[in-house]
Amino acid sequence: MNPLIRDLYGHQEWADAEHWRAIEAYPAVLDDSAIRHRLHHIHLVQHFFLWALGDRKAPPDITKPDDFADPNELKAYGRAGHRAFTELLGMMVPDRLAETISMPWAPDGSAPLTVERALTQAAMHSHYHRGQNAARLRRF
Repeated sequence: MNPLIRDLYGHQEWADAEHWRAIEAYPAVLDDSAIRHRLHHIHLVQHFFLWALGDRKAPPDITKPDDFADPNELKAYGRAGHRAFTELLGMMVPDRLAETISMPWAPDGSAPLTVERALTQAAMHSHYHRGQNAARLRRF
């Protein structure tokens, strides 16, 4: 297993937990629709990458922010994704990291990715959106 990928996912799990702690410290923040929608988006995309990197037997669940009326349910959804990534990475072998996959949501003509690059993109995607929420959190 690529140690950088393993470190990125360890960091992602820690950073998401810290992100949630910071947001929960200011209850009014959870009423902010931009932050709530972005939290949902972060975790939804993590689940989509899990699907894309997994067996793809069943279509991914397409949730909406309103499906998580209680913020704790959204937080649990995110934590479930982290547990699934830990399991996925634990089974990952070097040959699998080098495999090429296509991302169904990518525009036609997009270059296929290796599993290793897809894992990197998934971690960077979450990092970017946590930064957006952190900037918005400063308003509270």
